[in-house]
Amino acid sequence: MLKQVSIYAENRKGAMQKITAMLNEAQINILGSVTNDSAEYGIVRMIVSDPQGAQEILTDAGYLCRLTNVLGVEVEDQVGNLNRLLLALSGSNIDVNYIYLSFNRESGKPVMVFNTEDCEWVEKCLEAKGFKMTSV
Repeated sequence: MLKQVSIYAENRKGAMQKITAMLNEAQINILGSVTNDSAEYGIVRMIVSDPQGAQEILTDAGYLCRLTNVLGVEVEDQVGNLNRLLLALSGSNIDVNYIYLSFNRESGKPVMVFNTEDCEWVEKCLEAKGFKMTSV
């Protein structure tokens, strides 16, 4: 299981660069991310090399941050593999809250990072269906 850092930031020019600058200074690598915005605020979700360290640094800088459990499923880089994963989840009546892409630095394979209500149960379910879980 992975720990994701969710950062709530004002939707203004340079906001993302300030976040990445702090992580860069702390030598924390961003392994995957997705940004969702609204008129005033955005949520930046990241898989990083040191989630607790990132949370501390960003919280100290005044950002509202939260650590969340997410799952990473390594897939082959082939047409239809995201669909195969989503079919397996749907077939087990599992709802996905959001999903984004990262990759395994060792194998070079894509990793689908996603959030669902019961990560521990879903992880076991996917492993039983032959999916390879990863810690990116």
